[in-house]
This record gives sequence, structure tokens and C-alpha cells, in this order.
Amino acid sequence: MFNTLRNYQREWLSADLAAGLVVAILLVPQGIAYAFLAGLPPQAGLYAALLPLFIYAMLGTSPSLAVGPAAIVSLMTLESLQQLSTPGSAEFSQLAAALAVLTGLFLLLFYLIGLGRWTTFISHSVISGFSSAAAIVIIINQSKSLTGMSVPRQESLADTLWYVLQHLEQALPAVMLLSAAAILLLKAWPSLCRMLITHRWKMMSELLGRSGPLVLIVLGITLVPALNLPAEIVGDIPSGLPQLAFPHLNSEQWQSLLPSALLIALIGYLESLSVATAMARRAKTSGLNPNRELLALGIANLGAAVSQAYPVAGGFGRSMVNQAAGARSQLAGLITLAGIILVLVVATSWFTVLPKALLGAIIVVAVIPLINFQDGLHAWRFQKSDGLVWLVTFMAVLATNAELGISLGILLSLVLYLRRSSEPHIAEIGRYKNSDHFRNVQRHQVSTSPQVLMIRVDENLYFANTHYLNEYIIHRLEQTDDIRHVVLVGSAINHIDFNGYEGLLELHQQLQQLNILLHMAEFKGPVMDRLESTDWLERIKPGQVFFTASDALRELGHV
Repeated sequence: MFNTLRNYQREWLSADLAAGLVVAILLVPQGIAYAFLAGLPPQAGLYAALLPLFIYAMLGTSPSLAVGPAAIVSLMTLESLQQLSTPGSAEFSQLAAALAVLTGLFLLLFYLIGLGRWTTFISHSVISGFSSAAAIVIIINQSKSLTGMSVPRQESLADTLWYVLQHLEQALPAVMLLSAAAILLLKAWPSLCRMLITHRWKMMSELLGRSGPLVLIVLGITLVPALNLPAEIVGDIPSGLPQLAFPHLNSEQWQSLLPSALLIALIGYLESLSVATAMARRAKTSGLNPNRELLALGIANLGAAVSQAYPVAGGFGRSMVNQAAGARSQLAGLITLAGIILVLVVATSWFTVLPKALLGAIIVVAVIPLINFQDGLHAWRFQKSDGLVWLVTFMAVLATNAELGISLGILLSLVLYLRRSSEPHIAEIGRYKNSDHFRNVQRHQVSTSPQVLMIRVDENLYFANTHYLNEYIIHRLEQTDDIRHVVLVGSAINHIDFNGYEGLLELHQQLQQLNILLHMAEFKGPVMDRLESTDWLERIKPGQVFFTASDALRELGHV
């Protein structure tokens, strides 16, 4: 932020001012809605947009990322805490603030160990399957607000859905009609704005198209009370700024929150980073620093904790609105902050008569784009294991909860990765035509020597796959008695661990018993450095280390 201010250009101010005000207008109803989704009082959603916004503006590296309450993080907060306390209670709010503390500490730990450089350790299939299922969970959880029914807390999502279907006669037609009209308005509003506003005013059309929630809230505040609908309303929202305080819990409560905080930190960071990266590509800008984002989000969550809020992340919808409105720097976030402060100080009473059905509609429309079955289908068509990861994550979130679902998805993706790397692609290779290029004998017509077996393993050598490699080579040797040399081509090996080294020793000993020499070719420098730190080069003599596979075949097989 300070670097931005030093290089700030005056012509940016109008764009930052417009973007900041637009996001502030959008954030007020979203903040209230997401607070209810998290099981917290409405002001918690607004408090989550105070210190986190300021801190991210100071430390963040994305000019457009809008940090604050987010749908998926709100759902994870509810599912993490509802087994420990009653949603809406003072204890529940304390637990939510403590969850933000631990989430922030985990993010700071990730920053210290440089985890920002490892942004792909959770596969896209896991994230997509989780997001799609979480969106469905969020929509079903809004059934109470959308129908006007009294839905008691159930053990599972299926129980909730079954209860709603069994008691549909309790639904209030007026509330359901209001919810349906609100959803239709939110979905149709962008198209209506594009249709009514000419192409000359394309930017205005985009901005007005994003203002659907504001239009809905204004209509809800002004018209719904006049119609005297039997819809549940938001109720009193305390005016003024929150008192800063650190949550007080006992040690057992802190410990019970650790697994949830870890997963919320991971998901919140990945969601924020994916949104920031997408916006950077769209704007064709650079400067996004994944590791610095961990620092900014970590301290932002600590700010949320001391301001009586709950874990925060970068919101997709608000961030895209921020960018579409022309935000050029983090100053837009500070202007949004000023708008939220103004609402908290003088305008919270405006929202007391706002029907919760409209907030439910805002949530539903916000999360519908997260449901993406095409991702799972495309993953299945490309590689069934990736499709399986998507499906298992999706079904596990629906059948259990967000935390267990994504944990199972991550575990399955790691197991499948270990399975693939434990049985790596191994190719017997030969010289292609008269060149120095070597290719798989099963794919190309190549020249080989009956006395030389040349093996290329397309994976690092580590504890999980050395036994597989040795079995492959011994099985191949059993098919002929002519081979006198085995050349291990290491062009695709980037790392070898101690088990890999011991596996090579075992292979060498097995080949010695068969009067066959083991040789090496095209091993990379870092791998050779590891082997040279041992007595490996002495052990394999009279086996040799060749610079290229071509040299090895030419000297050993005269080909």
C-alpha cells in the first residue's frame, strides 16, 4: 500500500472512489447475509469488513481483491462450531472469533514456511468438487429463510432436506413468492441493464448490472413492511463500531478448533488466491505475490478476531465488482471501509425491517455459479482418477460436512498420486534412426543391442517406487539370456531419497548375481551430487557413468 501511495497517480482517484463506494453498497447486504449463514448476529458480517479491509489494503498485493465475509468460509464456520455451541449465542460468537485467531495464525505459519510458492498441493478437482457441494449445502440451508418455515437443526444435510419436503405445508406462500421474485430479480437485473443501456455506456451498464442486491434491499426496506408480509426480519443491529477484544476460551476449546482452523485457512487462502490470480490475468497486470498474500490474509483474520467477527477471505463476487468498477489500487478498499463505518455509525436502523428471505435470495444467487458439474465431467473424461477425486469430494461434503468432505478429497488425491508415482512409467529405449535421440521401443522403430538393456524411468526415485523399478528390470531379464549390461537412463529423475539409493544398491547386487553390469546415463547434477556423497560410484564398478544414452549404447553395444 505504501509503495502504491508513493507511486499513486491522480487520475486513479475517481476510479478508486467509484469502485470503493460500489463495493461498500454491495458488502452491506452480503455481510449481513453471510453472518446469518455463519450462525452469527448480523453485525458480525459488517465487523468482518472493518479491520480486515484496512489490513489487506496495507499489506495485500492485489489492487482489486475485496477481503471480508465469504460464503464458503461462512458455511465452514457454521459447521465447525454448531457442534460446540448454539448458533447465535454469545459463546458461539466467542468461538467464531477464536476460529479467526487460529485461522490467522495458520496463515502466518504458512507464510513463514513459504507455502505461497506451493499453490497446487490441493488439486483443482478437490477444490471444484468441494465448492460445488458447498454451494448446494448453502442453498439447502437457506430453506428456512426462503420458505418461512421453522426448520430445527438436523444431524445431516439429507435430514434437513427430508424435513423440508415432509413439512412443505408449513411453508408460507407469501414468503416463497417473495423469495422467488427476489431470485428472479437478481438473475435478470444484469441482462435488463444491458438491454436498456446503450453500448456507449457499457461501463455504466456493468456497474448498474452489479447493483441488483442494492435494488433488492431498497425495495425490501421500503415496500415489504408496507405489504405487512409474515416474513422474518433482520431485527436490531447495534450501531457504532465494535469494541476490540481478544476471545477468551479454555484450552480444550482452543484445541477443538485447530482442525477446522487449518482447513479454513487452506480453503480461504486458495479461494482468495484463485480470485486474485484470475483478476490479474484479466487486467493483464503483474505484482501479485502469493506468499505476501498469506501474510496479508493472516493478519486480516487476526483483525477480524479482535473486532468480534469471524474468519475472512477474498470474496469472488465483490472482487469482480471491484475490478469492473475500475479499482486501480488498494485505496478502493479503504473507501469501502469508510462506507461500512458510515453505515455502522448512522444507518444500521435502516436494515432492521429487511426480510431474511431477501438475504437468503442474495446468498443463493451468489453461490449458484460455484456449482460446476462440467469440471467433474471433464476431469473424468481426461483421467478417471481426477474425476473420482471430484466425485468423492462432492459426495463426501453432501453426506458429511465441509471439513470431512474436503479432508477425504485431499487424502484420496494424495493416495492416487502416491499410487501413480509408485508405479511410474518405465520405458525400454533404443536409438531413433541414426540420431542421438532415444525413444520407447514399443512406440517407435529404434536400434537396440541384444546385450544391452536400456531403461528410462519417468519419475523420481523414492521409497514408494524403487521396488517396482527393480521388479520391472528383473522381469525383463528373465525373458532373455543375452543381456550383459543394464543402463539406467536418469533423464527424467530429479530427486532420489535414501530408499531410492538403497533400491539401486539392491538392484546392483541382484544384477551381480546374474553376471550383469549396471550402468548410469544422463543423470542430473543434483541427483549425482546425492550419489557422490556415498560410495555408490565405487560400488558399481566396473559399471560406468555415461554422459548420454548414445555414448552408453555406442560403447557397450556398438550401436
